[in-house]
Amino acid sequence: MAAQTPHYSEEAALSLTLAIVAASQAPLLLLDGDLNIVSASQSFGQVFELDVDRAVGGPLSSLGAGEWEMPRLRALLDATAAGDAPVDAFELDLVRPGRSPRHLLIHAQRLVYLDLENRRLLMSVTDTTQALADQKLKDEALAENLVLLSEVRHRVANSLQIIASVLLQNARRTQSEETRAHLKDAHNRVMSVAALERQLSESAAETVQLQTYFISLCDSIAASMIADPERISLRVTGEGGMVSARISVSLGLIVTELVINALKHAFPDGRSGKIVVDCQVHGPNWTLSVTDDGAGLLAQPSQGRIGLGTSIVQALARQLDAVVEIKSAHLGTSITVTHTQVALVQDLPADGHPADGQAAASL
Repeated sequence: MAAQTPHYSEEAALSLTLAIVAASQAPLLLLDGDLNIVSASQSFGQVFELDVDRAVGGPLSSLGAGEWEMPRLRALLDATAAGDAPVDAFELDLVRPGRSPRHLLIHAQRLVYLDLENRRLLMSVTDTTQALADQKLKDEALAENLVLLSEVRHRVANSLQIIASVLLQNARRTQSEETRAHLKDAHNRVMSVAALERQLSESAAETVQLQTYFISLCDSIAASMIADPERISLRVTGEGGMVSARISVSLGLIVTELVINALKHAFPDGRSGKIVVDCQVHGPNWTLSVTDDGAGLLAQPSQGRIGLGTSIVQALARQLDAVVEIKSAHLGTSITVTHTQVALVQDLPADGHPADGQAAASL
């Protein structure tokens, strides 16, 4: 024989509902259409230090010392009882006499069941006081760490400048032209890294605006390495964009190496020209290029421009999952570093499928 479904009376169903509410581990209130308390969970009483048995049957506004009498909350619950909309994560501060304020999130929804004449609301309460306090402590700790990091970078920049000064002094004293050239090269690199650290020390932000950053960086390089701005110009172009401070450090080092490389080799024998640093950022994708209109690599095979500087750039690019492309002719050199995380639709191959290692995304 088929099993028969047991019959429950309305009283039994109501009793079961009240028992479920009372046993809930979450602070819950079951309210009628007039916002009187039909049932309350024991956890509600524990959290707010109330006798829930005495509270049942009374209005919500009578809980405690009357701290739950809030016009805004009552208006929202009345609207929910009328079927207009549920209360979803309504924030309020519960101020109780002689106790610390509590920050609460209120959720309330009208229950739809067979007895349509007797309206019921289920209201849950989440106490976020401690979570907000913890978040505040984390924010304060982060702000303090950023200040300390800025101070460390400032001191590192000062120390690097001292080292650079010592290198320059030794370069002036040495009698060997080769040694002098190496010391000056080391001086320029240390000064450039010092400029990087100083720029970052002046910004406590977690992200960096690249164009502003590169302009300041190139101004520092030009001031220390370009004796005659009328002969050689260095400028920054492009739309720039925001990147994380970590990525900005690597990009700054790349710019420094490429610009120093160009200043050392692109304009021999007093030749004039210009160097352009261009950066384009489109979401997670970015392209950085350093271009000069100098002698070009082919015109200076003995100079070995693909040497230490370019090796450093290649290593930094690999860390950023970027690709380095070098183009050179008799009238200049262009080195481009490209990072592609998302391939645009119009850049897909003819077969419509993204290349290996790329993800396709619609515009």
